[in-house]
Amino acid sequence: MTSELVSPRKSESKPARELSPEQAAAAAMVAEAKARGLALTGPGGLLKLFTKNVLETALNEEMTEHLGHEKNQADPDRESANVRNGTRPKTVISDAAGEVGINVPRDREGTFEPQIVKKRQRRLTEVDEIVLSLYAKGMTTGDISAHFAEIYGSSVSKETISRITDKVVAEMNDWASRPLDPVYVAVFIDAIHVKVRDGQVANRPVYAAIGVTVDGHKDVLGLWMGTGGEGAKFWMSVLIDLKNRGVTDVFFLVCDGLKGLPDAVTNVWPKTVVQTCIVHLIRNTFRLVSRRDWDAVKRDIKPIYTASSPDAAVAALDEFEEKWGAKHSAVIRLWRNAWDEFTPFLAYDVEIRTMICSTNAIESLNARYRRAIRARGHFPTEQAAMKCLYLVTRSLDPTGTGRARWTMRWKPVINAFAITFGDRWPGAETY
Repeated sequence: MTSELVSPRKSESKPARELSPEQAAAAAMVAEAKARGLALTGPGGLLKLFTKNVLETALNEEMTEHLGHEKNQADPDRESANVRNGTRPKTVISDAAGEVGINVPRDREGTFEPQIVKKRQRRLTEVDEIVLSLYAKGMTTGDISAHFAEIYGSSVSKETISRITDKVVAEMNDWASRPLDPVYVAVFIDAIHVKVRDGQVANRPVYAAIGVTVDGHKDVLGLWMGTGGEGAKFWMSVLIDLKNRGVTDVFFLVCDGLKGLPDAVTNVWPKTVVQTCIVHLIRNTFRLVSRRDWDAVKRDIKPIYTASSPDAAVAALDEFEEKWGAKHSAVIRLWRNAWDEFTPFLAYDVEIRTMICSTNAIESLNARYRRAIRARGHFPTEQAAMKCLYLVTRSLDPTGTGRARWTMRWKPVINAFAITFGDRWPGAETY
């Protein structure tokens, strides 16, 4: 008896799962592609067909909205006599599907202005973004053109790619001249070198500066192309540019110990403390020491830069000189010459000294710049180099996680700055 009651229920078929409109449309497209023998991906695949259908459907909907009626359903009593007037073929380029041929509807009066694919528009918006992204990663215009041909089966000329990247020039100029905050708790500066073909390939310095605001946010203040080697004279012009853009005070300026730079900083911001990067100083130390002495020297110089106060650092340097002065007099001279710019951080709280004792904040940015530069080798013009570096800057930290992590690390430091530099701290109404 039980089996007779159960068996009919087992034989009942389950109702088919209902598909959402989006799933039903996708299923219909897949079925059509299979029936026509189309691949799902590739230059002639389903993705291209799907892109074509979506664009044409959207354009037809725009035409319906423009005319006020569906095709062949015009109200005979309407005031306008404007109706559909066939279509015209057009090819657009998409980063997902390559070249896509579409039919754009026309109206008899020629007043239709499509929005999803505008008149004379040949590239969908995301194509421009992917070109800029690839350019920022160091690919040349030729590399990007070949990439589109290989991956998407579409032809994008080097001239077209150059025009796309040239669009950022005005944006870059606005960024380079934008107003800045009046006060920065720290500014980190450094220079990298790029190869520019100006008659002949030559190394050109690009000066970069990162500022930390009173809220603990990091901001790339600017990029400046110089000539010759890195020099304090050009850094002077960079600092004046920052001042002209609104920077009235900087608590600490951290650099790599370039000769003459402290005087340039004092001329622009008299109260600014110039701090030499201790990592650069230690690195230069080992360039003057034979390899067999590295371990011993490393152990003996550590008490200098970890001293509790400037006076304790002087005592530690005296002990180091007593032990190593005869054998490594150049090391002693190096530290003595850099002493005035090396010791300032030792006079502050441990939170402050940890964050301003090195240029690590800008070294990570320089690593991103160098990665793009290595991929290019050299640039045809100064503007091409600056475009590449600006696009790298613009693409930094797209998710915002790095910025959030940076701000979290700087919060206790900002509190220490607010106490230490209370007389120079801006009022709440000024920032």
